[in-house]
Amino acid sequence: MSGSIALALLGAGTSSSASVDGATAVLALRRASRADAETKGVGQMAKDSSVKLAIARFTEGVSRAKDVQAALRDPRVLTVLLPALGLPDAVDMPGLAARALASDPADAGSVASRLSDTRWKSAAATLNLAARGMDALRDPAVQNKLASSYTAYQWRLSKDTEAGGISDALYFRNRMATGKALGVYEVLGNSVLRRVVTGALGLPDALAIQEVTTQARAVTSRLDLSKLTDPRQATKLAERYIMAANGGAGGNATSLLSLLT
Repeated sequence: MSGSIALALLGAGTSSSASVDGATAVLALRRASRADAETKGVGQMAKDSSVKLAIARFTEGVSRAKDVQAALRDPRVLTVLLPALGLPDAVDMPGLAARALASDPADAGSVASRLSDTRWKSAAATLNLAARGMDALRDPAVQNKLASSYTAYQWRLSKDTEAGGISDALYFRNRMATGKALGVYEVLGNSVLRRVVTGALGLPDALAIQEVTTQARAVTSRLDLSKLTDPRQATKLAERYIMAANGGAGGNATSLLSLLT
């Protein structure tokens, strides 16, 4: 599992969010996005006693598990594994995690492939449990990557205490930093990317009940996703999302953002 893949998978979770105005929120995101901010922040987070305890319990859970299914149903394992893979909202769904992560993402009929949330397929491909089984979870290199990703996730999540949505925005920026263009169905199939893009565009939550083709048109008629490979455009969209998440109008944030430039 490469570090770039693990970082690309990191997403948002649930934490208390600060109540601030849009301009303050954007400035908080810019601080968190500085070149050395994550390195320093993750280094500090690695010293946190709760983070160290969670990783130690994860390692213990994996070492005691008799098979993949047992490991994927152990709360000690899931508490670290799922956030590290960008699925923190699934920690309380061990049954789904066990079925999806153990399935073969290369098989179009597998659980991971059939789920609408594309994070599951990416996570299953990253772990490759269908081929490697417990050897993957017990691989020291994999465990180190997962521990690092979990620590980075906890740091990103801590930024939500400064302004709501920062962890989502950082996830989006990391995904765009891969240089791979976003497809509209990847956006719609990934709950974090969906929040960022639709929030920045000011699209209503009710859009989710529409046919997927209708949802796709609503996004692509307002945004050329291919332009987000330009770091400046990706940054602008992330900041529009942050403003929307903190009380601003996502689709009408350009004027205020220009004042912050």
